[in-house]
Amino acid sequence: MLPERERPTASVAHDAADAVTELYRGHALGLMRLALMMVGDRGTAEDVVQDAFAGLYKRWSRLNDRDKALTYVRSAVLNGSRTALRRRRRPLRAVHAAPVWSAEAAAMVGEDRREVMDALHRLPHRQREALVLRFFADLSVEEIAAAMRVSTGTVKSTTSRALAALGRILEVEQ
Repeated sequence: MLPERERPTASVAHDAADAVTELYRGHALGLMRLALMMVGDRGTAEDVVQDAFAGLYKRWSRLNDRDKALTYVRSAVLNGSRTALRRRRRPLRAVHAAPVWSAEAAAMVGEDRREVMDALHRLPHRQREALVLRFFADLSVEEIAAAMRVSTGTVKSTTSRALAALGRILEVEQ
């Protein structure tokens, strides 16, 4: 049990619940899609997003800048996705067969994009993250740097290398 001074008051807990619920309603679907792009299966993606929001709720009273709560959750989704991929016996990027897509995921990316998705999952995780955040989530270089916890220069060079690698993968498959 937490000491008296560390226990959240009822109003702080209520504020946290309201704020996290509002953030969830506005951004859960997009974060779910982000996680799905990173890990490749719906169940794991849902778990990653739920864990990220649960972590935000738990740490709400200790957030220094609550305006950056979305950045915190986005980073937590990326970290959770990395952890999920590490826990797999065979990460998606090491699998040469096409990943198994749920019906929802297949509809989401469309038949014509499946090749790109397969190639994307062969990239190293940092390169995949940079591309997904840039072209799927449509984030700025600064927002990507905050989410990935790297410098803007690293984002730019990683994105450039990832695009080149993706092009090579797709060219070989043609």
